[in-house]
Amino acid sequence: MASKLPVWRTIVGLFGAVAVAGGSNCTSFRFDDYPGAALLGTTLYEQGARVNITNEFSSINTDGLPSFCRVELQVTTNASAGSYAITELWLPDAWNGRFLGFGNGGIGGGVNVADLGYVAITHGFAGMSTDTGHNSSAVDGSWAGPGNDNAIIDWSWRAMHLSVEVGKAVVESYYGNSAAKSYYLGCSTGGRQGLKEIQRFPENFDGVVLGSPANWLSHLAPWSVHLALDALPVGSPHSISDDLWVGLIHDEVLRQCDGIDGVSDGIINDPRVCNFRPETLACRPGQNTATCLNLDQIQALHRVYSDYYETNQTYIFGPYYPGGETGYIGGMVGTAPALGLSTDVLKYFVLNDTTWDYTTLNYDVIKLAEQVFSGTGDAIDANLTAFAGPSHSGKVIHYVGWADQIISPGNSLHYYETVHAFMQAETGMEIDDYYRLFTVPGMQHCQGGYGANAFGGSGQAAGGMPPTSYNPENDVVSAIVAWVENGTAPDSFIASYYNNNDFTQGVNFSRPICKYPRSLRYTGGDVDAPTSFACV
Repeated sequence: MASKLPVWRTIVGLFGAVAVAGGSNCTSFRFDDYPGAALLGTTLYEQGARVNITNEFSSINTDGLPSFCRVELQVTTNASAGSYAITELWLPDAWNGRFLGFGNGGIGGGVNVADLGYVAITHGFAGMSTDTGHNSSAVDGSWAGPGNDNAIIDWSWRAMHLSVEVGKAVVESYYGNSAAKSYYLGCSTGGRQGLKEIQRFPENFDGVVLGSPANWLSHLAPWSVHLALDALPVGSPHSISDDLWVGLIHDEVLRQCDGIDGVSDGIINDPRVCNFRPETLACRPGQNTATCLNLDQIQALHRVYSDYYETNQTYIFGPYYPGGETGYIGGMVGTAPALGLSTDVLKYFVLNDTTWDYTTLNYDVIKLAEQVFSGTGDAIDANLTAFAGPSHSGKVIHYVGWADQIISPGNSLHYYETVHAFMQAETGMEIDDYYRLFTVPGMQHCQGGYGANAFGGSGQAAGGMPPTSYNPENDVVSAIVAWVENGTAPDSFIASYYNNNDFTQGVNFSRPICKYPRSLRYTGGDVDAPTSFACV
């Protein structure tokens, strides 16, 4: 997707005065005296030049960006082990004076070039991203083991943290001024990375935007396997075919719950109020089994839509929520569940056993995962005092789609509530002053799905779903800047659904995104207009 230059000029204006570095600074730039960092090269891209870059994790191909300098670095992560991360800084000529770090996704390794271009350069930020110390797709964890603890630490937090430190030094060296404020944007693993930063290194960022974070990895991976076991083996009495999910079950969910919010539009605005009863789909004597479910399938549905507890009543993870069935078959409950990521996490990160059989999942595996990830992959610390307290006053915007097919939205609610409970009990701080969670009806993991899902989140512009404007009410990046620098906290966003999730096909409808725990309700009028809905 190519950015449009008239839009870019408007965006730069929103962020105030700019500093002009000039292309000559790029070609002559040197960065030789920072310990543990080596400059690999610089590339100047003039305004409108073709930017075509691909790695195993991310890609960008556009001629619609303003001029910038691409700086490639090798950052040492563990000198004694000889490990390093590849990190990039994309530095716009028209710099807005701010730093913006980006996260990754899954267990992949590769610089997030898509968000560097479509978000950082488009907005005028100095952008930073790292490959986290390895190259791989988002679902390949073989690099981690067995027993490669050094690589796991790099991926978990070290490569990101060191890259942030080096990246800020590059910005100051390049422009002659340090960044006035530092921000972060990431979803999924990127959300986990952002939480890890503010929990462990609270001074690094002034504001972070987090989407559906994979922050409870020790429980997320077993939960995914747990769901898959409700779908496999295909043909077993409890398995449910894809066409039953997309047709029969989704249609029945909508029949029971779609109109609760005041309008029947194919979107369940708040599935928490949907008391879906799978028993209505149970087969009756003589009924065609293609139009109903047997009792084993009914029980499987109950497990899919229920919190995951171990037999000892230990809470493990949240559920899928009614309304996202058309996407869930691409997650963990279809005939070909996406098991690779989760099983690789358990095989290579936790058990060091490449032959582990996922059907043997038990609570001992979860307890071991908790031990392994307590200081690395998990980012579940509820104490945000150092980040959000008066000495730093950091801000968090957190969003999640109700139809997330990869990570239960319940995980986002659970973390928010643990922070709320801890900070309420241990501090005098009010959570709305520093942390706001927004739930997105119909949106799948980070983006996509059927709902108003374009609001500037990570990967959305790269996926063909940019925000309709770069004003704070439409764009989360602009909103975090407005909150940190002007004290304007967001109460809601106006997001849009593009026809077929493609901005070139135009906006179909726009809706508010509500701040949790409020939910969206139709109040009357044009169902395509955001003014016809309210957060209640």
